[in-house]
Amino acid sequence: MRQRKSVEWTRLDNASKIFPATCSNKDTKVFRLACELYNAVDPEMLQEALNITMDYFPFYKSVLRKGVFWYYFQTSDLHPVVERESDPVCAPIYLDDRKNLLFRVSYYHNRINLEIFHALSDGTGALWFMRTLVYHYIRLRHKEAFADQIPEFKPNASISEKMDDSFGRYFEGRDLDILKLMDNPNKAKTARTYRIRGTRLDENKVKVIEGSMSAKAALELAHEYNATLTVFIAALFIYALHKERPVRTKNDPVVLSVPINLRNFFQSETTRNFFSTMNIGYPFGQESPDFQDVIRGVSEDFRKELTAESLNQRLNQLMSIEKNLLTRIIPLPFKDYSLRLASKIADRGITAAITNIGQILLPEEFKRYIRQFSLCSSARMPHISICSYNDRLAVSFSSPFRETEIQRTFFEFLSENGIDIEITCNL
Repeated sequence: MRQRKSVEWTRLDNASKIFPATCSNKDTKVFRLACELYNAVDPEMLQEALNITMDYFPFYKSVLRKGVFWYYFQTSDLHPVVERESDPVCAPIYLDDRKNLLFRVSYYHNRINLEIFHALSDGTGALWFMRTLVYHYIRLRHKEAFADQIPEFKPNASISEKMDDSFGRYFEGRDLDILKLMDNPNKAKTARTYRIRGTRLDENKVKVIEGSMSAKAALELAHEYNATLTVFIAALFIYALHKERPVRTKNDPVVLSVPINLRNFFQSETTRNFFSTMNIGYPFGQESPDFQDVIRGVSEDFRKELTAESLNQRLNQLMSIEKNLLTRIIPLPFKDYSLRLASKIADRGITAAITNIGQILLPEEFKRYIRQFSLCSSARMPHISICSYNDRLAVSFSSPFRETEIQRTFFEFLSENGIDIEITCNL
């Protein structure tokens, strides 16, 4: 008699639950990490590197399934196959009627692409996967250069640590009253928030305009304004949004959604989602402020929001909702409806979004093979994504709209302040 193979399943973490419920053709909840090399990609060696990488990330073989009350991850025997890029940027990955992996690896000329459905991982977790993939690809592709000694590259963590649900480990939320969670902690910022209108691209495509520049030069400019690079880019984004909006909305606050990597505050090596979000912005009034005023306002928002007390309060609120008995027994279709409604309400208080995954590190010997990394995402509203490698800083605008005035104003400010920028666009 044939023995039936056991199937393992894993609950979605707290941050992952929103993505299956709210993904659509307009917003696929997919993000892309790309590595641009100096030489054309060898697809066979990339496939070999991917096979090796999967041994370090077995969770990436999961598929997403529907239960009566919750979605869940299920192990699979599917194997990822490297393909030449043919789909639009951040095309749908999760389809609820298909049993497929939640990521894809593709290549185009000298670029390697990793695209991930956000329920599987956040930017930091995906970056660890991408670094491992690129490391093994370059090691294989240029093995003659490393015949004497292979550059050292240690995995970030054990497999069990990578699969950790860090929300469940750090935040129980059992001490909070569920009725108090009806109060919106960002309500002061959500009143009459400026919302961007534009002409949507055909077939729900995403326009990605990428500016590459010297990371050192950009950081020096940020320091001239007494700001970190993230604060500087966020303030400049807000400033550009304000400059290009209709006069009738000039008094409405401009608010950005900013993800927070919780690994910077709590010990965790998980490659699953472990992030929170905060809203930062500037309350524009009758008089148009100068850029320095916006910098000061954004810096103050970051200072207030990035505290242990604020993070603990917000995350315990979210965990309280998840662990509440009433929430747990509601059937999945009703949960999906509630999450979609909550997401739409939250969006009313947000103008745009910004993500910075920081500096990407690989062995020093690889610099001669790697030109830069970049990050972009699907977008229901304009979204800036930032990352750097060596001295190459990539700032990518993702937008569902045809209009590009905001991007032009943003990059013109940098150019006028002495930053040399290389601009590329996917459409």
